[in-house]
Amino acid sequence: MGGVRFSDKKRLVDFLAKGTGENFYKVLKGFYEEVKYEWVSEGREIADFEKESPKIVIILDNASIHEKEEFIEKIKLEMSNLVLEFLPEYSPDYNLIELVWHSAKEYISGRLFKSIEELEALVNKLLNEGELIIKWDRKLKNKGNAVNAF
Repeated sequence: MGGVRFSDKKRLVDFLAKGTGENFYKVLKGFYEEVKYEWVSEGREIADFEKESPKIVIILDNASIHEKEEFIEKIKLEMSNLVLEFLPEYSPDYNLIELVWHSAKEYISGRLFKSIEELEALVNKLLNEGELIIKWDRKLKNKGNAVNAF
C-alpha cells in the first residue's frame, strides 16, 4: 500500500500481509503518527496538533479495504485531521501514486529475485528511501482523456 504527499512528493509504502480494512487502518494510523512527529520536530507542541495543524486529505481509490465502515468511523474518531476523499469509480489514473507504481514497475520489470524479502528490500529502498526517479511529468490516461498530474 502506498501514498504520495503532494507538497514535497514524499512517498510512503507499506507492505501488507493481507489487504484488509484493519491493515489499511494500521497503515493510516502509522502515517498519522509520522505527520504528528514532523509537526513536533518543527518546534510545535503535540497538544496543538489536533486543533492547529492543517487538514490532511487522503485521496483513495474504491478498493473494498478503504470502504469498511467500522474503520472509517474509527479513523474519524481517532484521526480528526484526516479527510478521506474517494476518487470516482474506475479512475485510478487520477491518483498520483499511479505515477510512482508505473515508474517502480518499469525499474523492477525483467529482474529476478531470490525471495519476496529481496523484492521488498528493493521496493523499500526505491520508494521509502527515495532512490527511484519518478517521471512526474508523464501524462496519465483515463478513458481517452489525457490528464496531467499537476
